Amino acid sequence: MYISTRIKVVIHLCAFLVVLYSLTMLPPMLLALVDKERSLFAFLSTFAIFFPAGLIGWGLTRQSKIQLETRDGFIIIVLFWLLFSLISAMPLWLDDSLNISLADAVFEGVSGITTTGASIFNDVTHLPRSILYYRSQLNFIGGLGVIVLAVAVLPLLGIGGMKLYQSEMPGPFKEERLTPRLADTSKSLWFTYMLLGMTCTLAFYLAGMPFFDALCHGLSTVSLGGFSTQSESIGYYNSYAIELVAGGFSLLSAVNFTLYFVALSRRSLKPFRRNSELRFFLCVVMLVVAIITFEVWRAGMYALPASFVHSFFLVSSMITDNGLATADYASWPTHVVVLLLSASFFGGCVGSTCGGIKALRFLILFRQSRHEVHQLAHPRAIMSVRVGNTVINDRVMRSVWSFFFLYIFCTCSFIWALNLLGYDLLTSFASVAACINNMGLGFGATATGFGTLDDTAKYLLCGAMLLGRLEIYPVLILLSRTFWRS
Repeated sequence: MYISTRIKVVIHLCAFLVVLYSLTMLPPMLLALVDKERSLFAFLSTFAIFFPAGLIGWGLTRQSKIQLETRDGFIIIVLFWLLFSLISAMPLWLDDSLNISLADAVFEGVSGITTTGASIFNDVTHLPRSILYYRSQLNFIGGLGVIVLAVAVLPLLGIGGMKLYQSEMPGPFKEERLTPRLADTSKSLWFTYMLLGMTCTLAFYLAGMPFFDALCHGLSTVSLGGFSTQSESIGYYNSYAIELVAGGFSLLSAVNFTLYFVALSRRSLKPFRRNSELRFFLCVVMLVVAIITFEVWRAGMYALPASFVHSFFLVSSMITDNGLATADYASWPTHVVVLLLSASFFGGCVGSTCGGIKALRFLILFRQSRHEVHQLAHPRAIMSVRVGNTVINDRVMRSVWSFFFLYIFCTCSFIWALNLLGYDLLTSFASVAACINNMGLGFGATATGFGTLDDTAKYLLCGAMLLGRLEIYPVLILLSRTFWRS
């Protein structure tokens, strides 16, 4: 049987990744130690539990020349994201100063590591600094994925990591690599990611944020995670400069990270100009910004310049599924908020840290729809669907259509389930959109936070967050009967 022959490989890799992830408890532990916060014991306990457990599991299953198969990759990805969620929740649950339930801790942990940014805390301003930093760190680590970080060192362990990489990276073109060696690819992605994070932190600091706030917002912005150090989020600072920085870096973080690597290596901006997906994404963003600016100005909420700044920031944040917000976004006209929530399904570019369906899939569907119209008008013509210079083959087209169907189906199912639990339709739609798109901003009953939901709804939305982060297929594959046949 497959399970009996491959179980050691799965346990070995999961144990190694648990060891790696448990090390992330050290920075917030040191901050809690410096600030003399009680949270120190929560981080220390989590590290003391999972680091030795991971080492033991890794050592007991150690073997030479491990080679991953495709099915191993899917199992490890899903199992580790479940472990991810558990480990992320532990410090929050163990910290008695927070006094939150297990359901709340799991929700906050899953939200952080999936870069959703939905929070059960109505008031984060008075949380310990170590907890505030930890939440932003969760966003940052989850942004590109610990799996991609891990495969950079997998060759040292004699493990082929390509299947892990393909299972983790979002989008329909999972076989693409930046460099011939996968380890180099992962290191290049993380270098680009960290460089963007440092630049964003510096920009927030220069725009007027205190350094600690700038660091936390820098981490959560480039990861498109949305956790803030203030209950009012970006609106707390009441600064156009800070809103423009947040909106600008939200868009920069929604760009395919491979473009940054190629542009840096070639020292040219041509990769950005020639990328069809990026052009399509920016066109959609400009269109939505123009519509929201006009609607907010027409509603008499702000003068025209202020309407543009607030709209640019909020559209950039929600369409990229970042989730940073101004304090009064829930008071905007309902039809404007519904448009913003709907825009969160669009997402950013493939290969970025965003959630949602992704711009490339929408571009392919748009080109396919246009192709069908032309084919009906000219039945004998031989045409093909192209994105840039690439011809979209039937395999990719089927993948995009099936993913689109599954995404909408899962979204409707979660909305129906929340509605069944007694929540109104607008709250259900907004909450599911916030979680499955990894965007984090609710509306209706969840406009001020997700702590008002009951435990069943919280666990349900945790499932939505994980499905959105893993792009549905890895979970469905593990649930299929054919996967487990030898």
